[in-house]
Amino acid sequence: MTPRAAATPRSELIADTAIRLLAERGLRGLTHRAVDEAAGLPQGSTSNHARTRAALLEAAVRRLTVLEGAVLTPQETAGTTGTQPGPDALADLVAAALHRHLTRHRTLLVARYELALEATRRPELRAHYDRMGLSDFAAPLRQMLAAAGSTDPERHTLSLLAWCDGILFTCTAGSYNTAVPTEEELRAGLRELLTGMLATDDGPKRRARGS
Repeated sequence: MTPRAAATPRSELIADTAIRLLAERGLRGLTHRAVDEAAGLPQGSTSNHARTRAALLEAAVRRLTVLEGAVLTPQETAGTTGTQPGPDALADLVAAALHRHLTRHRTLLVARYELALEATRRPELRAHYDRMGLSDFAAPLRQMLAAAGSTDPERHTLSLLAWCDGILFTCTAGSYNTAVPTEEELRAGLRELLTGMLATDDGPKRRARGS
């Protein structure tokens, strides 16, 4: 595999502009000429950086991975910090990340959905999209769930990711796009989900004896 060239200010500008155009105009509005114009670059600059449409889409995926990763805090990307978080602590952490995406980074979310749909039609983009692990929150979630006592971290990670992805899509491009939940509302929903996941077999018995 040919080593990837280091990012430059111009390459980042081109990729950032491509992401913005994806969110504003969709895939049909993303052309080399449109990027040049929106970025204020001389005609042909984007073609010199990414000669084909596939290359331009791949550049957008790479940059989106960086930008979405920067949205997360060190705690959210590193998983646990040596403690054993319970449902409340996990709910606080995930709710904060979701709310931050929904309120401050909707452009990134819309662009990601555009790229994900296009990846279903372009095998080469699918491979690149999957390889880059776009907005990969799975590993830290798996670590946190395992540390919190999950009996099946892999299955619980899938369920939690599906819930998070559903919230992000529904409140960005779905029927609740004008009704972004508050951080507390997200936290409440997550607590309900996580409490069920992390309940032990003798948990209800303990509660019953203590009641």
